[in-house]
Amino acid sequence: MDVTRRSVLKTGWGAVAASGISGCLSAPESGGDGGNEGYAAFFTLWDWAEQVGGDHISFVNPVGTGQPGHGWSPEGDITRNVASSSAFVYLDSPEFAWAQDIATQLERDYEDVAVIDLLDGIESRLHSPGSETGPGSDGESHADESHDPHVWLDPVLAGEMIDPIAEGLASVDPDHEDDYRRNAADYRERIGAVDEAFQTLADGAERDLAVFAGHDSFGYLERRYGFDLHTPVGISPDAVESFDDIAGTIERIEERGIETVLYDPFEASNPPSDLPQMVEVIFEHTDVEDAEPLSPASGTTAEWNDRGWGWIEQMEELNLPSLRAALGATETG
Repeated sequence: MDVTRRSVLKTGWGAVAASGISGCLSAPESGGDGGNEGYAAFFTLWDWAEQVGGDHISFVNPVGTGQPGHGWSPEGDITRNVASSSAFVYLDSPEFAWAQDIATQLERDYEDVAVIDLLDGIESRLHSPGSETGPGSDGESHADESHDPHVWLDPVLAGEMIDPIAEGLASVDPDHEDDYRRNAADYRERIGAVDEAFQTLADGAERDLAVFAGHDSFGYLERRYGFDLHTPVGISPDAVESFDDIAGTIERIEERGIETVLYDPFEASNPPSDLPQMVEVIFEHTDVEDAEPLSPASGTTAEWNDRGWGWIEQMEELNLPSLRAALGATETG
């Protein structure tokens, strides 16, 4: 069975994998001409791994379609399935504790599985929640310290997390090392174009502040490109707005003349079509009439699957246009 990235997207494999988590999962189907398969902890890592794996190894995303990967955890034990694969791509972060647990067991008991931590090597540039800069430049590991986990939204750091995937896959499939490294180089170039597009947006923006009606997911983008997204709550996907949070957001909208608010489509009741309740409250109590989706890129929807959208497409087709509208930037900057 030749499983390509696009066929996986169209069939919604992530939803199929998630639906069987609570019971005993069967052995994963093999994909690619090498008969290899890997697992990735959530959508973005799955998409990156698929890009690097190419025709030689396919990946499973256990997070169901319509669910964001941040804040998700399996209902049952999927370690056995991951251990039967060739590679596990994850972030060594407490926010993905279930993946940390699996990685620990794999490293202890399954030496044939490549355990690929994409935070390895960039720990010193992780941001503390709500900080203006990173937690330090000492080069020491911050894996066990509090940090903003949404590092995958920074195109510059995203580009640096691609080569480790190629290195990990080459360690278990050395016959195709050149292909993995070539695929990684090609994909890094595409990510570089996303970085340039965000920089152009920031340079051409009329304002440096927008309102995001969701949990604080975009700190890395804000710091990288110099704009501010006011959010009513912190980085936890389970955070709930208080009366003061809502009042402060409405005050900020009125003070800055905000005309377009942004929202997380995964926080809508029926993503991606409906609006979160916070947006409805803003509409009711301000003159704002426009809301645009801003994806944290940790999950996918059935509609985006049908369009064949990966991480790059979510950034280019969704996030860049929405931020242009909210920050008053022209298409060309």
